[in-house]
Amino acid sequence: MVDHAKAQAAGAERRLQELGITLPPPPTPFGAYVEATRTGNLVFFSGMLPVVGHEPRYIGRVGGTLTAEDGRKAAETATLSALAAARDYLGSLDSVVRVVKLGVYIATEGDFRDHPKVADGASEMLLAVFGEEKLSGRVVLGVASLPLGLPIELELVLEVEN
Repeated sequence: MVDHAKAQAAGAERRLQELGITLPPPPTPFGAYVEATRTGNLVFFSGMLPVVGHEPRYIGRVGGTLTAEDGRKAAETATLSALAAARDYLGSLDSVVRVVKLGVYIATEGDFRDHPKVADGASEMLLAVFGEEKLSGRVVLGVASLPLGLPIELELVLEVEN
């Protein structure tokens, strides 16, 4: 379990190191778009997928070919890709002032109901890295399909230092 008080006292880069988390290579676009764009102090990230580099780690729908636990792990993987994209774009995760928005889109079977458990994979990773005071609310949606047959897509907006 993560000591959240300790997480709040240390910078994000140091917390990654303390948690033994090595970020994957930053993701690269699967189409005609950029991974991040900044306006003022806000950085908007393109949909973050459960990929490492350019390789999908999970394919399928949660509640179908994938379990809720698979979905949770896919959400963690997508979050690590998002953190890698953020570090690549910003130079350091320590410049993050707060997470402004987290949206978790989950490709599910129609009767799936454990969306919050799946989304917690993303939320808990952000909590561990940034601390509770930098977290946002979140939106969690079940959808019929996502790009490339992947089970998770994250929407992330960060506020950063000037």
